[in-house]
Amino acid sequence: MAANDRTGEDWNEQEIDLIVADYFDMRDRELRGEPYVKAQRNAELQKLTGRSKGSIEFKHQNISAVLMSLGEPWIAGYKPMVNFQKALLDGVERFLDRRADFVLPLPTKETALAEQGALFIGEAPAKIERPEDAHPALARLVRKFDPAARDERNRALGRLGEERVLKSEEARLRAAGRDDLARKVKWVAQEEGDGAGYDILSFTARGAERYLEVKTTTGGEQTPFFLSRNEKNFAEERPEGFRIFRLYDFARAPRAFEIAPPLENALILEAANYKASFR
Repeated sequence: MAANDRTGEDWNEQEIDLIVADYFDMRDRELRGEPYVKAQRNAELQKLTGRSKGSIEFKHQNISAVLMSLGEPWIAGYKPMVNFQKALLDGVERFLDRRADFVLPLPTKETALAEQGALFIGEAPAKIERPEDAHPALARLVRKFDPAARDERNRALGRLGEERVLKSEEARLRAAGRDDLARKVKWVAQEEGDGAGYDILSFTARGAERYLEVKTTTGGEQTPFFLSRNEKNFAEERPEGFRIFRLYDFARAPRAFEIAPPLENALILEAANYKASFR
């Protein structure tokens, strides 16, 4: 064992701050398409901390797991490894507090819409175990940096997601030989505002109407999202045509799935706020 090898020792606050900052820098460079060399970054952290290559990689995987729960993109090469030591959660919180106004790098409109073919629609995630359910400190962190609220506030993200789904629906119908229907696909949220209960009016290849409520996130497939009362009511009124069109991993390579009513079959719906009026 090398003289400065600190294997087996707990990571101190300074070391955690170093590796968290380094991780986010690599992650943001990856999202912007900027090159970096993981081995070089790891070697530099070894010099600064006295930790082994494997210890650093494992801590990177721990950070990926925290970001997964926060609905944030994580570095593709560091598969999430659930090991939520409070010291690491505190380090992530300190970092996020310091850049409270930071906006995740999003693809430009040209990049986001460069591929205008039909999106592949995968399966909605099966029932999952949420790590935060077993980790109170992580649950508090998720509440503080609420990923559903973050995505709801990001109007640019929402608009880009809706436009990508508009192009996808047009391409799907053209591929089915229904150019006539492709020309009728309508971006309702853009043309009429948000009050309709859905964002995109589209069609099946047979001409039945599809009412698509687009929910876009830069996080993974299990990132929560907000659903308005109006959207929920519309889903109940038009269950045959309504679909939640979930776009995820949008900052990197958008993937999608759909959720059909009854929404409670796939989602846990919790009251998120109250309307307050005077007595």
